[in-house]
Amino acid sequence: MSGATDLRLTTVVGARGWRERLEKAAADAGGIALDFLEVSPIHRAFAPMAREQKFDLSEMAVVTALQAVAYGKPILLLPVTVAARFQQRCLIARRSNEPLRPAALSGRRIGVRAYTQTTGVWVRGILQNDYGVAADSVRWVTQEGAHVAEYRDPEWVERVDGASKLPALLRDGMIDAAILGNDLPDDPDFVSVIDDPESAAKVWFAKHGVVPLNHTLTVRKDVAAANAGALQSLWRAIGRAKPADTPFGIDAHRHVFELLLGYCDQQKLLPRRLTIDEIFEGTRAVLGDI
Repeated sequence: MSGATDLRLTTVVGARGWRERLEKAAADAGGIALDFLEVSPIHRAFAPMAREQKFDLSEMAVVTALQAVAYGKPILLLPVTVAARFQQRCLIARRSNEPLRPAALSGRRIGVRAYTQTTGVWVRGILQNDYGVAADSVRWVTQEGAHVAEYRDPEWVERVDGASKLPALLRDGMIDAAILGNDLPDDPDFVSVIDDPESAAKVWFAKHGVVPLNHTLTVRKDVAAANAGALQSLWRAIGRAKPADTPFGIDAHRHVFELLLGYCDQQKLLPRRLTIDEIFEGTRAVLGDI
């Protein structure tokens, strides 16, 4: 590409470290400028991207991205991990002499920001497959709907007013437990439902060999198709700019997606079971072998 800026992409990415990496990648690719927009918290960018394709390049929770693909939204999912973490510590309850444990969760009310929230999907998958607590055996109490407008929560989900935050609802006894991610409170009044979550996460990792994926990148399909060469250069540059231990490419993500798709199927999150090929069909058409 020439030294001039040939392509400008409106971009939303939450973590400062990833902004810097993408800026480096754009400079390395040449001819590309990323115009970063401020959206905080970052999950407020996901609905506009999924519903309106409001940005050219956007961070997105992976379950929202999967729903967007399933419902035919014109976005492409890029197979790079922007955020990932073990989820065992994200399910909390009030501290008591008899702490709430997974075996006692059936029939309880558990709060989560949205039923489709990726952290909640991972936690429910862990509960069902490692502790025998099926998603439909719990009453899920939510304060928001899905980022993808076509999706409807299943019958075991209820919506409540969002005026009080989940920790307040938990403290007041309105819910028995809560799932929180980046907003997990550092509060001695709350404890993890999963005992010794760090050790439990190590056992889970030994079994599956992946760290649960939370956020990836998405790009507008029309922008990518009209600028395929530039996007290919940017993709290669992202591969060079990412941290060394960050999964990159379809094969590096295959098992984590297979695991997550199974969880989505159990929890009735997609209108049909997706395949890895379907998820990345459009992305491959633009970027080639990824």
